[in-house]
Amino acid sequence: MPIEAVIFDVGNVLIEWQPERAYDRLIGEARRKEMFAELDMHDMNNDIDLGAPFKERIYQFAEENPKWRDEIRMWHDNWFDLASPAIDHSWRLLRALRAKGIPVFALSNFGVDNWPPAVKVYPVLGEFDREYVSGRMGHVKPFNRIYEMVEEDCQIEPDRLLFTDDRDENLVTARARGWKTHLFEGPQGWADRLVSEGLLTREEAA
Repeated sequence: MPIEAVIFDVGNVLIEWQPERAYDRLIGEARRKEMFAELDMHDMNNDIDLGAPFKERIYQFAEENPKWRDEIRMWHDNWFDLASPAIDHSWRLLRALRAKGIPVFALSNFGVDNWPPAVKVYPVLGEFDREYVSGRMGHVKPFNRIYEMVEEDCQIEPDRLLFTDDRDENLVTARARGWKTHLFEGPQGWADRLVSEGLLTREEAA
């Protein structure tokens, strides 16, 4: 079946998302390792991806863990140190698809409050034909409901969707529903897949 829409994850596909690396720069690797060993920062962030208020959830967590209050608040105050830099080749691929009239969707675990400022800093996030942002939807990958909601909204048959994500666990559910998938390990591999699917030419995917 021909592909009718291409779906991009955001973190580590369009924008690098490496909190540990950012904290290594901000507070030093040794202190970061100690902090992340004591605290489940990613679980806190999962609450945000499910729709919890961005600043309030982080600052609440900081008050619950006063030893690390200042460092936890950096998750909010220095968020663009965590969510950077842009992956430029992926941006070009998204825009090349749209230039050919191929619908392009976002499907991302992302907070409802930090999505708008992210769009201002990274304009490509405002160029999707449809945005499926977990914080708005109240569901996250890799759980089945968020994929079901995408299908219900876009009304495209699952085998006509092509989805790329950097985490295979997020692709497993999609594949089980019949979606075509690509494990994102770098923009060149994604470019090659888009060419092999006949969506872009080599020149368009450069």
